[in-house]
This record gives sequence, C-alpha cells and structure tokens, in this order.
Amino acid sequence: MISTLINTLMNTALDILPIVVIIFGFQFAVIRKVPPNLGRVVGGFLWVLFGLALFLVGLELCLFPLGRLMAEQLTDPIFIESSRLMANLTSSEQGSHWLNYYWVYLFAFLIGFSTTIAEPSLIAVAIKANEVSGGAISVTGLRISVAIGVAVGITLGSYRIVVGDPIHWYIIAGYIIVILQTTIAPKLIIPLAFDSGGVTTSTVTVPLVAALGLGLSETVPGRNPLIDGFGLIAFASLFPIISVMAYAQASQFWLNRKKDSTSIKPITSEHNDSQ
Repeated sequence: MISTLINTLMNTALDILPIVVIIFGFQFAVIRKVPPNLGRVVGGFLWVLFGLALFLVGLELCLFPLGRLMAEQLTDPIFIESSRLMANLTSSEQGSHWLNYYWVYLFAFLIGFSTTIAEPSLIAVAIKANEVSGGAISVTGLRISVAIGVAVGITLGSYRIVVGDPIHWYIIAGYIIVILQTTIAPKLIIPLAFDSGGVTTSTVTVPLVAALGLGLSETVPGRNPLIDGFGLIAFASLFPIISVMAYAQASQFWLNRKKDSTSIKPITSEHNDSQ
C-alpha cells in the first residue's frame, strides 16, 4: 500500500511537472514578476500533487474494481436467470437477448445520473454560468439536464455493448441531432451545451463508466473488450450536449407560452369593456 502510494506520487509529480515549468517559466521569464502569495501558490501545487496521487490510488483500489464487479454481477447467467423468473418474462421475451440485461440498463442510468450530479467540475461550471447569466441559467436545472444526458448516453452505450452494434452509427446519429439542435436552440446556450459535454468526463464519472464498459465487454458473450469495452465515455460526452440544448429549448418554449398567455388577457378585458 505504502509503496503503491509512493510510486503513484512520483508518477504524478512527473505528470504535473510540465504544468509547473510552463506556469513559472512564463511568470519569471516572460512577465518577469514574482507571483503574489508565492508560498501559497507553491503550497497549493503540493496539495494538488498529494490529492491527485491519493485519488489515483483510490481509483485502483475502489472505483475501477467496483465498476467491473457490478458489471460482472449484473451479467452473471445465474443472476439473469433469476431475474427472468422474478419478472415473469414470456418465452418470446426471454428470447430477446438484449432484454435479459434490463438491470444493466437501470444501473447504467442511475450510476450515470448520480456520478454526474456529484461531478465537481460540473458544479463549478454551473455556478459560473449562473453568475455570468445573472441567474437566467439555473444551477440545479443545468446540473439535472446534464445528468439526464449522461444517464441516457451511458444506458444507450451499455445497450450497444450488449447487442454488439458498431459505435459509429450511434455517434453519427447523435451529432446529426446536435447539428439540427444548434440551428433552433437559443444561441446563448450552445457554447455552454458543448462545454457541458466535456465537464462530465472528469474525476468521478470516468472511472466508473470506463470500468462498467470494460466489465460488460468481458462478461457479455461474444464481446471483445478492445472493440466493445471502450466508447461509453463518448456517449457520456455527446448526450449532455443534446439534453442541455433540449432543456434550453423547453425553457424558451414555456417562457414564450407564458408571455403569450399574459399578453392575451388585456385584450380580452378590453373587449369585455367595449361590450
């Protein structure tokens, strides 16, 4: 355990070394000023170093094994057979290969939603978007819409692994929807929607999603981990773009409808007065 932590700490130090060199190189060689609160900045880098190292160790000890274990348990033939009996599936339904994994789809949806809601980077972006927009963009609304997009994307990606479909058809269809949405979505929300797809693939979501995909591809019969195991993160990045723009479109629709309803009332009252 200690040796693993030390090795991870050394590797993390090498990973963040270029960042330190670039930042301090520009500060001293180009700007030629000592940064304010230099001791605080150096201390912050040390906290980042230790935090990343501990996080990576936690991934290896917990999140990666947990995601793979859940995939193995949910796709175990004994568990699937018992689930069939509990659900009282008919013989025709039992013959549907993809339908046997409905617990996988439910788990994928819930884990996608919950990990995204807890994503620190998404919380930070939502707060900044709320501040910049003057409260027009709701922090809770943005987080929920992104989480729903990730949940739907991971669920669809899990279905793709189960049935073995090529991933490119799903991605092409998804981006066609995105392109169509950008023509009718509110212009102010489009850049935020694209950024929302990126912030979801961060510290909390990626480890569990990647482990889930690899676990499914290893346990579902006929699947290749190298071909089918990867790609869930692409779904988790794509579908939040769709869901955020859909959220903005729905909000704009209801706002316009509310304005229309309020504008009709004075006309009706004036008509009654004239009578």
